[in-house]
Amino acid sequence: MRFHRLVGTAAVVAVCATAGVVLPAVADANAAPARIAKSVKVGTMRTDIVVASPTMGKRVSVSVLTPRVDRGPRPTVYLLDGNDAAGGVSDWMSKGGIRSFFADKNVNVVVPRDAAGTFYTNWRKHDPKIGKPQWETFLTTELPPLINKQFNGTGRAALIGVSMGGQGAFALLSRHPNLFTGAASISGCPPVSGPLNQAYVRTTVAKSGGNADNMWGPPGSKLWVAHDPLTHLNALRGKNLFLSAGSGAIGPPDLLPQPKSDLPEDAVTASASALELGAYRCSLEFALQLRQAGIAYNDGFRIIGTHRWEYFRGDLPAAWATVSRGLW
Repeated sequence: MRFHRLVGTAAVVAVCATAGVVLPAVADANAAPARIAKSVKVGTMRTDIVVASPTMGKRVSVSVLTPRVDRGPRPTVYLLDGNDAAGGVSDWMSKGGIRSFFADKNVNVVVPRDAAGTFYTNWRKHDPKIGKPQWETFLTTELPPLINKQFNGTGRAALIGVSMGGQGAFALLSRHPNLFTGAASISGCPPVSGPLNQAYVRTTVAKSGGNADNMWGPPGSKLWVAHDPLTHLNALRGKNLFLSAGSGAIGPPDLLPQPKSDLPEDAVTASASALELGAYRCSLEFALQLRQAGIAYNDGFRIIGTHRWEYFRGDLPAAWATVSRGLW
């Protein structure tokens, strides 16, 4: 059993009912299967596909990176965005440096787009702003077979998520342990129980104009419990797990010129600091729960760092080093 020291602190297969996992919604058996409706080669490594999804009730855009040199069948890593990715462009693609990082790695890198405010989950009710996305079913039932067939996948897969996507990564792993071999949360908040964690989820959804009651119901209801990895810890046992976050303390990247914003630079930095402090507290809480349960994990907790992509990019190599161990 391996544990790493905490720094800076004084499947298309679902789990059986006995594990306490609530199964995701499934598409109508009489509906046409999901299919790749469009595929465009953007560059040497990148292909953008559009998936006609019966479950989502629309066409879903996904970017796929393949290795610069094809070395035969390969596993897949799903990269989940945070809440700020918008405009049809994944932050992983535009800010995460993933093209250069994964260029020499024999893995399919799958990046879903346009998921802001959704937590990559199945929504129970239609929301006036968000709609009624069914991301969990899409990512666990519809998309993997298409990726495996179109991009020479082996069927083995892991997840890496940033911010909101960090919660999604651990929720999907804990609910589909037979489909994924590991998960990484970079500056996310995997657990959703307790007032502070529930407030984080609700605030994140509200930032995109949605109401989290339409996602999982009132705080503390059964769907909140069902999507909290803390209630499915045994499903995480033996998986390749990674957690990272910064303390919120300002570091060198925060002193660089900031992207244009309607807010003063000081306000942007203060907000990034507060967001990261919340992720730090939540991730440490989760790490301690894993340790108490005897579940191994690796961590990259930092004594500095705000909620910025300069820090997220720095955590990607360690996250990959952890989740990649279960892919071959």
